[in-house]
Amino acid sequence: MSKLPAQNTFGKVVLLGAGPGAADLITVRGARILSQADVVLYDALVTDDMLALCPQAEKISVGKRSGQRSTAQTFINQQLVYCAKKYQLVVRLKGGDPMMFGRADEELHALEAEGIEVEIVPGITAALAAAASTKQPLTKRGVARSVAFFTSATAPNHPEHTTLPDCDTLIQYMGGREAIVTAQKLLAQGRSPDLPLVVVENCSRDNERVLRLRLADLEKGLADCSGPVLVMIGEAMATRNKRG
Repeated sequence: MSKLPAQNTFGKVVLLGAGPGAADLITVRGARILSQADVVLYDALVTDDMLALCPQAEKISVGKRSGQRSTAQTFINQQLVYCAKKYQLVVRLKGGDPMMFGRADEELHALEAEGIEVEIVPGITAALAAAASTKQPLTKRGVARSVAFFTSATAPNHPEHTTLPDCDTLIQYMGGREAIVTAQKLLAQGRSPDLPLVVVENCSRDNERVLRLRLADLEKGLADCSGPVLVMIGEAMATRNKRG
């Protein structure tokens, strides 16, 4: 490992997107930086296969999972600053893309306040991986030309979101626990109970599971889902007619 000299200097921190889960969906740049990292602070959704790309690095779990006991964000920020004072190359490895529901803003503020250099390496976000896996385009000519990514999860001491985006295709991250409420809100807006939707659990992993449902089905909940869940809603999610 490359430790810094004794004087008051900082290493570089890279906020790196691991992608949706499969290790071979990380970018070439991301894999290269992982192979050079001195220390890697990784999310709960990062797989062992992904961590195998950085055998030389010290590995620190800072996992955050909705509804479960997890590492507080303020502590993660402190760990990043501490590691930047100790090592030359620090990687904050995040599932999906760092800039999509990854609390990047809070980590950037903490690092910038200390004058620490930060690089951001994008990753494939779950919505795009799910669309590819299910062969279900998020946009479709004449049917859907707008897409909204949203989550119902809120930060501690912040009010809950009571409205949903107004778009042709809605993509709900971390949608398993919120399925019933989301369906109720959409039905209250006047959306059809027959509106098609696709649920993807454990996107891109060996245990990926795809459910094709209607909005009326979503109102009954997704009790059988235990892994990370993405819910894609809209007319673009109708089963495609394959042309032979």
